[in-house]
Parts: sequence; C-alpha cells; structure tokens
Amino acid sequence: MMIYGVAILAACFLMGKVLGEGLGQLIGIDANVGGVGFSMILLIAATQWMHNRRWLTEQFESGVVFWSNLYIPVIVAMSVIQNVKGALSSGVIAILTGIIPTALCFFLVPWLSNLSRANSKEVLQEKENKA
Repeated sequence: MMIYGVAILAACFLMGKVLGEGLGQLIGIDANVGGVGFSMILLIAATQWMHNRRWLTEQFESGVVFWSNLYIPVIVAMSVIQNVKGALSSGVIAILTGIIPTALCFFLVPWLSNLSRANSKEVLQEKENKA
C-alpha cells in the first residue's frame, strides 16, 4: 500500500508547489514562496482527514507514514538548491532571514520540550488525584 503514500505525497507536493508559485506571483516575486511548507501542511491535513474518516487501513497508513518520513528530507534538500546564489548575492537580509529563524528554533525547541514535559506531569498528577 506504499503506492497510496506516493500518490498522496505527490498530490500534496504539486498543490504546495502551485500555491507557492501563486503566492510568489501575488507578491511580485518570480519564485516559489513557501511551497514546501504548504506541501507539508497539506500532507498533514490530508492524512488527518483520511484518518478521521477511517479511510486509513493499517497498510495504507504505513505507506503514508513511510513516505511522510522521507518527504521532509527529500523536499527540503530539493528546495535548498533553489536560488541559493541569488539569495547570497542579494545581501544581508536574505542571510539573516535564514539565520534568525534557525537560531530561534534552537532556543525554542528545548523550552517547548520542557513545557510539554511539565504539562504531562500535571496531567498525570490530576489523573492520580481523581483515582
């Protein structure tokens, strides 16, 4: 059933690419703006939608999960090669727009992880108190 995973992945990629190109044209840039992000969001939404409708059999879901796991590194690697030379030659702003979000993620992930751990401990304590 991995072929279903490929079909869903391809459809989400193509829709994300169209949305990214459309957004680029809308703001006057001759480039794909956010196509990878749109694709990832569409993949998550499509999988959740099918899961809620109980269309995902175990084999079907394993195919979607398999290709979803491969999707992020492959698509990100493909998007990295897009116009790197143009981004570097356009100046400091292009470089900072890559560095600042990456640095924020490095600082926010541990904080969010600790917050999640604290919330799960509170939920466990509430369950124990109710029992």
